[in-house]
Amino acid sequence: MDIKVMKENANTLFEELLWLEKVIATRMALYWNKPAEYERVSDVPAPDLSVNQSPYARIIEHYNFGFAERVMIVLALAPHIQPQLLDVFYTRNDTYDKPFAEFGGLRGTNHHGFIPTGETAAFILAAQQLDTRFYISSLFGDDHPFKKFGILNLTAAKEHEPFLSGVMTLSAEYLNYFTLGDSHKPDFSTNFPAKRLTTACSWEDLVLDDNTLDEVNEIRDWITHGDKILNEWGLAKVVKPGYRALFYGPPGTGKTLTAALLGKVTGLDVYRIDLSMVVSKYIGETEKNLANVFDQAQHKNWILFFDEADSLFGKRTQTSSSNDRYANQEVSYLLQRIEDFPGVVILATNLKANIDEAFSRRFQNMIFFAMPGPEQRETLWKQAFGGTLKLDEKLDIKQLAQRYELAGGAIINVARYGALMAARKNATIVAETDVLAGARKEIQKDGKV
Repeated sequence: MDIKVMKENANTLFEELLWLEKVIATRMALYWNKPAEYERVSDVPAPDLSVNQSPYARIIEHYNFGFAERVMIVLALAPHIQPQLLDVFYTRNDTYDKPFAEFGGLRGTNHHGFIPTGETAAFILAAQQLDTRFYISSLFGDDHPFKKFGILNLTAAKEHEPFLSGVMTLSAEYLNYFTLGDSHKPDFSTNFPAKRLTTACSWEDLVLDDNTLDEVNEIRDWITHGDKILNEWGLAKVVKPGYRALFYGPPGTGKTLTAALLGKVTGLDVYRIDLSMVVSKYIGETEKNLANVFDQAQHKNWILFFDEADSLFGKRTQTSSSNDRYANQEVSYLLQRIEDFPGVVILATNLKANIDEAFSRRFQNMIFFAMPGPEQRETLWKQAFGGTLKLDEKLDIKQLAQRYELAGGAIINVARYGALMAARKNATIVAETDVLAGARKEIQKDGKV
């Protein structure tokens, strides 16, 4: 968290809230035919953001938001940072002994302040001007940046209630960005069954054969240049946004590490989807769980990583029962969401043959992560024991790499076992016998002699 950025946002929003307070006061005065400093609320001068470098100001300038949009954003922010500013809307209609219907709004369960709805924004900006009211409604449309980029949302109104009676909510990402200056990192939960994938390794630590590395670099290049290809070069007319890749190969060959490193070198967050929490035996629940993930990721520029993907992306079955039909619906739904997702989606599996062909046709890249050869294994052994902990001088790493056909994950397990044995002996050198014992354990896991 950058303290300087946070202070810039605080100073900017302080001025914005003073402006909103004046806008609301002007609307109230005009609405009740009382003396007002301005003839229209739009005449109230907004703070100048042209030379302001706060994240809030940059977003307003980037999307070229006008008077109405700016009022709506600050109005949605107010309950989070200065709730008392909206207490004026608690004024009651003495004639009917009830709140004024035109103010909209509601009161939360724990929040005792006024929570603005679309009706509140319409009152402030339009009052009784129907054309302006219709314009306010249009700002919640699919093509407006509010919804298109997940900035401001109008929650669905209850059945048979007016459209603008929904609550205006800022997305968690933009709320964080406008206040703390950081993008929001969602916590793992039933509503978001994904964990952020990170690594302490660097790109140079990635040990893959040249062909595999070239194909992985294609994903990296798309992340770097995709926007230029689609928008500057005009391919958006024929090429769908987003990138879909399949990583397949034996366990421990670097599929997960590669996904984490792609995020690290490109500055994108990588979220590993917990399929055990996504897949449900109850009809419709799997689609709902997937929708939660994709809806939150839609405008975040994340990389979504589905490990052991064949549990969800497996081949569709013949529809011999209702369960089969629903299972096939889940796959079809997922296929559609992946195809429409504008970011990077990576599926990983040990067996390519388990993946439904409908997915295979839609991958831009299908990358095989082979078992490392002797030279790669030698590099992996050196990386595993490259720190303070040293190997017994009697051990020949080159010979070790030739003798034991192990994947990178298995070599790390051997290093962990050897380190534990050394710690038990209070030694700083890993004994040859412990390394060989660890290697044998890994080989036995695969059922080999």
